[in-house]
Amino acid sequence: MVTSNQLGFARLLMQLCVKNVQSFFLALLRWLSMQVPGAHVQQTPARRISRPESRTTKQKEGSRAPFTTPSSVNYHFTRQCNYKCGFCFHTAKTSFVLPIEEAKRGLRLLKEAGMEKINFSGGEPFVHQKGSFLGELVLYCKQELQLPSVSIVSNGSLIRESWFQKYGDYLDILAISCDSFFEDTNQLIGRAQGRKSHLDNLHKVRNWCREYKVAFKINSVINTYNVEEDMTEQITALNPVRWKVFQCLLIEGENAGENSLREAEKFVISDQQFQDFLERHQSIQCLVPESNQKMRDSYLILDEYMRFLDCREGRKDPSKSILDVGVEEAIKFSGFDEKMFLMRGGKYVWSKADMKLEW
Repeated sequence: MVTSNQLGFARLLMQLCVKNVQSFFLALLRWLSMQVPGAHVQQTPARRISRPESRTTKQKEGSRAPFTTPSSVNYHFTRQCNYKCGFCFHTAKTSFVLPIEEAKRGLRLLKEAGMEKINFSGGEPFVHQKGSFLGELVLYCKQELQLPSVSIVSNGSLIRESWFQKYGDYLDILAISCDSFFEDTNQLIGRAQGRKSHLDNLHKVRNWCREYKVAFKINSVINTYNVEEDMTEQITALNPVRWKVFQCLLIEGENAGENSLREAEKFVISDQQFQDFLERHQSIQCLVPESNQKMRDSYLILDEYMRFLDCREGRKDPSKSILDVGVEEAIKFSGFDEKMFLMRGGKYVWSKADMKLEW
């Protein structure tokens, strides 16, 4: 005869068995779910940084791309400029400039990631601290980082001979922007400050480059105001190591669109007009043409916050700053086309020690 105590014990034993079986199956289901790819993804909180940033869907897709070595980098450390070129596509939207020690830290990160050439640009790079900030970065890159090539793009108006005397030994290439050899045309474009002669500054800087052994380069933006000009005689006389000829480019938010500081639509030329200009100057051996297609994808551009700028969508979409996430992470969102970079001649003899120039 079964007692009431025995029945109670049996019920308790059965309940324990049922619970154990349930626990077993629940544990088994959890284990199985973790074996299915994508069934369980742990979310990591995003790191908060103070620098402004924006992301696009295309940039996020770019995060799966393999690491690109930043062999040649353009650092636009300031947006301020004393000229008002109507087609400018890196305009004075901020006055921010990194503290020099932070800028140096970023440059060291780039060197450690494989950078061989740094190009300082703006805005006008000689505006900030009358060129002393720029000079210290040039000195640091050549003397401390031992970079093979250090270059600058400037409008030439603020450069003084004393700057060459102090920093000229550490600079490989100085590019001066000049769009016309007619003063009236430069005035129409906005490549001028008051009534000062842009061409006088151009020739003065050219002579200093010879004297202080800095390779001299010219950059020209071809637009509606100069597209019919023949610059063969003047370029030949100046004899630059390279003459970069750019097709006028529209960038939303910079020189086109609602929030832009410039309205560059009136400067835009057709592909055929650009080709006609190139054919007119085909006898100049140092000419390096850059169409809109080549320009948009083939430059590694850092802005004043040391963020890579992706121009693939016709605007400048910034990555996070290399100072916050490192070069390898930030460069994934640069939109950089390394094949186009090589196709346009981005890799060349860029150290003045290797150019064997007759000064």
